[in-house]
Amino acid sequence: MAGDHGVVAYGVSAYPQEVTPQMVYNFLRGGAGINVLARQTGARVVIVDMGIAAPLESHPQLISRKVAPGTNNLATGPAMTREQAIQSIQTGIEIVESELAKGLDIVGTGDMGIGNTTPSSAICAAITGQPVAKITGRGTGINDQQHAHKIKVIEQGLAVNQPDSKDALDVLTKVGGFEIGGLAGVILGAAHYRIPVVIDGFISGAAALIACGLSSRARDYIIASHMSVEPGHKAMLKHLRLKPLLDLNLRLGEGTGATLGIFMAECAVRVLAEMATFAEAGVSEASPHLD
Repeated sequence: MAGDHGVVAYGVSAYPQEVTPQMVYNFLRGGAGINVLARQTGARVVIVDMGIAAPLESHPQLISRKVAPGTNNLATGPAMTREQAIQSIQTGIEIVESELAKGLDIVGTGDMGIGNTTPSSAICAAITGQPVAKITGRGTGINDQQHAHKIKVIEQGLAVNQPDSKDALDVLTKVGGFEIGGLAGVILGAAHYRIPVVIDGFISGAAALIACGLSSRARDYIIASHMSVEPGHKAMLKHLRLKPLLDLNLRLGEGTGATLGIFMAECAVRVLAEMATFAEAGVSEASPHLD
């Protein structure tokens, strides 16, 4: 799910907002990291425009569900209206429902949106209570000065908006993003239909915080694929009481970590279903050759 963020105007990213649609076109062409790993894993890539700031050319693989052309600047006021937050979540649920007819046994979450580590950090700080400076990373690779500025922008956004940590919808409304709300809906939709959902990194972690804030039962269906290099991701997973399958210093996003997690989940299921027990294989459990 892809969306843009008004806070990018405050210089929180190393890349311009124009990169968001450029990357989405790359997804549609099949040339991005997520496309490569999805082909290897056997997953289909579903691409949704939740709120990209630019108009996109129509494409048979692009689902256009634009809530608005980017969020408002969270540093100066709410990122979106409460109605838009609800719409983004409902869209995520509807996307899961639309995929059910095609056969759906496991879901992975992925994102695209220049600047979206900023709202994700704000969501993390608001819900976990951790200091902004502790959980804010460098995103696309900003320098020390930009990192310090990013922290101040997030702190300003939290001070201006005062999101209610006990109200996940309020947090999403005040400091979130349309693609984050959409992914929260995907998680809730998958959980409703009892389908495991493998979350990617930091942005998917923010979506999981929102989803579990709305329904604590959603956590039972979440598998954390990996530990992101973003420092706030550890705080997110601790808050959610989730243990990541992998720790490979991944930072690409796009759902690439989720595809690796799907592969690991499939391996686990196959071992459980297909591997012979000692009794079935005629192996003595007391064999001195086995440790």
